[in-house]
Amino acid sequence: MAKLVTLGRVSASPDSPARTSAAIAGFERTFVDALTPLTVPWQGADAPAPRLLVVNEALAADLELDTDALRTDDGIALLAGAAAPVDAVPVATAYSGHQFGGYTPLLGDGRALLLGELVDRHGRRVDLQLKGSGRTPFSRGGDGFAVVGPMLREYLVSEAMHALGIPTTRSLSVVATGRDIQRTGAEPGAVLARIAASHLRVGTFEYAARNTDLTQQLADYAIGRHYPELAAASEPGDHSRYVVFFEAVLERQAALVAQWMLVGFVHGVMNTDNTTISGETIDYGPCAFLDAFDPSAVFSSIDHAGRYAYGNQPAVLKWNLARFAETLLRSMAPTPDDAITAATEVLTTYEARYERHFITGMASKIGLDDVSAEPDLIADLLTLMRDQRADWTGTFRALADELRGDQVPITSLIPREHIGPWLERWRRALAGAGREPEAVAAAMDRVNPVYIPRNHQVDAALRAATEGDLEPFARLLTAVTHPFERRMDWAHYAAPAPPAFSDTFQTFCGT
Repeated sequence: MAKLVTLGRVSASPDSPARTSAAIAGFERTFVDALTPLTVPWQGADAPAPRLLVVNEALAADLELDTDALRTDDGIALLAGAAAPVDAVPVATAYSGHQFGGYTPLLGDGRALLLGELVDRHGRRVDLQLKGSGRTPFSRGGDGFAVVGPMLREYLVSEAMHALGIPTTRSLSVVATGRDIQRTGAEPGAVLARIAASHLRVGTFEYAARNTDLTQQLADYAIGRHYPELAAASEPGDHSRYVVFFEAVLERQAALVAQWMLVGFVHGVMNTDNTTISGETIDYGPCAFLDAFDPSAVFSSIDHAGRYAYGNQPAVLKWNLARFAETLLRSMAPTPDDAITAATEVLTTYEARYERHFITGMASKIGLDDVSAEPDLIADLLTLMRDQRADWTGTFRALADELRGDQVPITSLIPREHIGPWLERWRRALAGAGREPEAVAAAMDRVNPVYIPRNHQVDAALRAATEGDLEPFARLLTAVTHPFERRMDWAHYAAPAPPAFSDTFQTFCGT
């Protein structure tokens, strides 16, 4: 019975499990070896009747895993958390976090276990983590379990984001455990296997900075793992190294949130413990996608004040990055004043970086390399879309149809008397750039998806899956992982939700 002494508030780990599995071999543990005090060895709960619901064969191939082995009883037990790898010890990791602006000193993996690290066929190191595998020392009164609907939601949305080209954690599998979990009623339990570049978060640094002397060691580990070019160009302990590290994380996160905005994605719970150091999207709890464009759109049932509304996401991300900078101040300069100056100089570049990524992306969405000749073109289109509550995803595909001579799609979204003058300006800008309409339309179709995880479609698929019917989920997954490929038999996946659905739809964390 071992205790993690440096985390005095956690309880002892359970006895070592009798059952192990060799379904996945070759785990490494660089994070645990380098930063042992931020982890506690733990074992997932038993799964009474585990059943594989979905496995990501393409991702498994990239990880050089044997999917046949994953489908065996031993493989399913491993993916459910009921068996430990033969060559690794699962751990729960510690972190803190600002949740809706308030600081929580100890969060940690309350229902997750890091099985270890794998190196994929491209030489990239990734974490394999289980989510929903039972109580850990960080569960804070929760049961540590998860249910089928939210785990399938994360699988579907994370794979859709990957298909859209947005940096994201990915999903390897979902296993039903055979255990009913009490939420609003009894719901079938499930465990998600998640792949991430790492699970290092701003919250990890917040915990280390306030509770340990490991902040610089943690930063050096993150630099070596995620920013190897910086590791090669600087030495540990060099103050400038940590300023440039902060700048590199800020740049990746500015690019990431711009990509969210470009596809109408609303994360829903942008706490600092959900802001990754790698620049990947993580945690698909109360997430959603826009139908009608509304900058104030909020879907999360717990975001009563709209802190994490669609239009607030860039500003919230900057706030989170400021919290990250605070954890690095002692490493950034020899004096507090110099450190604050250095961090502030980097932080003040955030807006320009975000705007560059967003405007460049928006220009591509309307078929232009830049909009310098018509600087208000994007802002005016967004105003039209907001005022007419035009469908976010559908509008950009409809603009491409307009260039092909089909006026119906865009007019059905924004009446001609409103959109007409803007279309004339847009066509002049395209002509001025020497772009042929057909070529522009084809280029727009390559960056503007037809299919996103529409909220009503996701909701229906998850309800069916919870009742035991996985076919709607499988069909929707196929469409959203081919987001740019228009097919007539998928037309219903491109349709916005009925107003009655959108007016009442809420998302939940899935805890």
